[in-house]
Amino acid sequence: MFLFFRLICIIFILILLPITKKYLNNHKFHQEIIYFYNWTEYVPDNILEKFTKETGIKVIYSTYDSNESMYTKLKTYKKQSYDLIVPSTYFVAKMKNEGMIQKIEKKKIPNFSNLDPKFLNKPFDLNNEYSIPYIWGATAIGVNTSKINPKYINSWADLWNKKYYKSISLIDDAKEVFQIALLKLGYPGNTKNLKYIQKSFIELKKLMPNIISFNSDNPGYPFIDGSVNIGMIWNGSAYSVKKLGIPLKFIWPKEGGIFWMDSFVIPINAKNIEGALKLINFLLRPDIAAQIAIKTGYSTPNLKAQKLLPIDMLNNNMLYPNNEIIKKGIWQNDVGINISKKYEIYFQQLKNL
Repeated sequence: MFLFFRLICIIFILILLPITKKYLNNHKFHQEIIYFYNWTEYVPDNILEKFTKETGIKVIYSTYDSNESMYTKLKTYKKQSYDLIVPSTYFVAKMKNEGMIQKIEKKKIPNFSNLDPKFLNKPFDLNNEYSIPYIWGATAIGVNTSKINPKYINSWADLWNKKYYKSISLIDDAKEVFQIALLKLGYPGNTKNLKYIQKSFIELKKLMPNIISFNSDNPGYPFIDGSVNIGMIWNGSAYSVKKLGIPLKFIWPKEGGIFWMDSFVIPINAKNIEGALKLINFLLRPDIAAQIAIKTGYSTPNLKAQKLLPIDMLNNNMLYPNNEIIKKGIWQNDVGINISKKYEIYFQQLKNL
């Protein structure tokens, strides 16, 4: 009886062991995970699925709707770590100066060489020690031409027109909102001058009766649902809205558009640094970067990816503006912790009016 039992056990092990090993081999890659915190709709789901299929690394993807909310979460919940995040230009400097992000080993990102040099080595991160460009774009004025004649809109100042009472949407971003007032008043867009900031605050208080919403989740949504027909909008969002058949015109204000760049950074408390580097390199691959640009509508700083884009995208002045438009606009930059707090305090006061 005992021998019979041993025989049964041996047969069971011989049958079960290969099946178990096969199961573990097929599923062991799920043990490696990357926690990716990013803007809404900034990476198509199929792209991340492709990354997992190719590398065996699972990506847990969560989103935020503003730099401020991302920054606050990372500051507040320090034990909750992410492996990769994508802050905007001036927040890279802010987080670097506060010790929130770490240096990146670019030698482990061979696709870094695909990036356009004109987007590298910016003042907010010289030599790109802490950040890798991902997407760039601009904020300007969107107008639904079936409701509003765009012929009469050519300036940030037009948003102050009283006929747009409770009609305008703004980006939910302190810096960008203040920049439209600074540009309207003829002041530097990245000023640290408290007098200029205070005057802009007074000017923005006059604008608030016209404002119906603040949106940074996707500034195109209010145009899609018909709740607004004029407002601040990112060029990528405007492109996506137009693809849905909505007659939206993207207008470059005479004072200049607001240019920004969102970059990959690795938080100081990241647990899967190697995985994050692999994901960055994957997303910088020309074919992948081109797919992202086509799907999201945002401009890519990846030169090799640009060669894979449809001609109508590359020739679209909304997505890839000419040098004259870029020269007239302003690039967002860091203004320091104390000045940033001043902008934010004033911004919250505006939203509570």
